[in-house]
Amino acid sequence: MVSKDFHTLTVAEVVPETDEARSIRFAVPPELADLYRFRAGQHLTMRTFIDGEEVRRNYSLCTAPSDGDLMVTVKQIAGGAFSNWVARELKPGDALDVMPPHGSFTVDFDAAQARHYVGFAGGSGITPIMSLIRTALGTERQSRFTLFYGNRDSNSIIFLEQLAALKDRYLGRFELFHFLSDEEGDVDLLNGMLDRSTCDAAIAAFVPDAAEVDAWFICGPGPMMDAAEAALVERGVAHDRIHIERFTAGRPSAALAAEMAQLQQQASGLQMSVTIDGRTRKVAFDGTNILDSARAGGLPAPFACKAGVCATCRARVTAGEVSMAARYGLTDEEIAAGYVLTCQSVPKGEGVAVDYDA
Repeated sequence: MVSKDFHTLTVAEVVPETDEARSIRFAVPPELADLYRFRAGQHLTMRTFIDGEEVRRNYSLCTAPSDGDLMVTVKQIAGGAFSNWVARELKPGDALDVMPPHGSFTVDFDAAQARHYVGFAGGSGITPIMSLIRTALGTERQSRFTLFYGNRDSNSIIFLEQLAALKDRYLGRFELFHFLSDEEGDVDLLNGMLDRSTCDAAIAAFVPDAAEVDAWFICGPGPMMDAAEAALVERGVAHDRIHIERFTAGRPSAALAAEMAQLQQQASGLQMSVTIDGRTRKVAFDGTNILDSARAGGLPAPFACKAGVCATCRARVTAGEVSMAARYGLTDEEIAAGYVLTCQSVPKGEGVAVDYDA
């Protein structure tokens, strides 16, 4: 079971990566060391108060577990309350509330294996993939990693020097291809964004045995992720070899939105059993979703994005049946095991029970 409680950690270092991105390294006290161990590709949920309002955000860890550093990277975005606060105000010695690492954008690395991994990253989507690259190359000494990384120009490339150093360190095992939309280089294929045609061309040129690759990792802007995934599916890459980490969720279709609205209305007032922190209590469904209903009932149900992406609000359905809208943050295996994202879920009748401790 992953702890979903916040602990206050001290900021040990703030590292400028580009004009728009900063990495935050946390000091983890010895008594919390086990709690903050992580797997490559996982993320942290952070909480602070800005102008009196609670703000929660998820950011991916950029280090390998073997590095011994708990470090995330925050890219400043226009109108972003948390990212702009980090850029303007956060400094070493400050404290942040941080939830223990979680997330399923990862695989089991094995020192005895010789595998080929490929990543498609766009912008700050490099963050979890950087963790995966460091771990794969450092743990599996016979494995290879190929990275396709899209940005506007050279100045916007997060981890530019670190990636170059990895390429030099792991000669023959780490291939790196930068795709720049606003800056021209000598290779035509590498000029432009990672859209569907570029993804197709890159795979054909550099990974012709796409279906044989052991794992594909995709993280970045929505259109890039959709393009990369479609290119892989068309080439017959098995679904379980494609791993996607989404930062945001698209809008539901009109049909799905109408269906969920009807279910919300029908379920309003139904009693649910909610288990959290070892206690089970009855709460009434308030017409929104299971998460908000639990919190309205006074329960400390965990959350971050409330968009079906981060899986912070994950719980297991132990009785009854629910309907779930978005499910980006869950794997097929988790869904088969009965897990749902409570921020996206509505009971489909009486007798629903969910367990946040499972």
